[in-house]
Amino acid sequence: DRYTQRSAANAEAVRGRARVWGEVMRRMVGAPPKSVLEVGPNVGLNLLGLAAVSDMEQWAIEPNASARKELVENGVLPADRLFEGFGHSIPLADGAVDMAFTAGVLIHVDPSQLEATMREVHRVAAKYVFCSEYFAPKAETIPYRGEQDLLFKNDFGSLYMDMFPDLQLVDYGFFWRRTTVMDDSTWWLFRKV
Repeated sequence: DRYTQRSAANAEAVRGRARVWGEVMRRMVGAPPKSVLEVGPNVGLNLLGLAAVSDMEQWAIEPNASARKELVENGVLPADRLFEGFGHSIPLADGAVDMAFTAGVLIHVDPSQLEATMREVHRVAAKYVFCSEYFAPKAETIPYRGEQDLLFKNDFGSLYMDMFPDLQLVDYGFFWRRTTVMDDSTWWLFRKV
């Protein structure tokens, strides 16, 4: 389907994600995460990039059946570590993974489900929460592929900090498409304290 075709896992894209994740991992305090959950991995570019720079156990939750099929068939994830579903209801225990993250996912979460999704990401993460999303200083809806109400920019970093007093900002930055082969996006890395 169009969702998975837009995100083909070619070598250049995986190298770009590996560079990005290498930079993020260098900013972590203490021992690196041993496990990670990605909410909405599509075909797994971030998971492949992470696998290139770490040996952490990977988990994911993905609503799209075609993407789930590709994740398993292409060996990105074993089927028993891939859940069908959405971020507002993650079937893992509290603190089940060292790090939980979204990349270009919160921007597509309906505002009525945003807080629940962020609470679930925070809940399942034992040490780190990471997100990389389109930034706006306040909530802003913009057209997406000719459709309305499918893309919502926001200051997701401030939302996380305001919702969760136990999150400490480790660092934040900007992924520039020209150097990362990713959409231009602002990222935040938080540590639970």
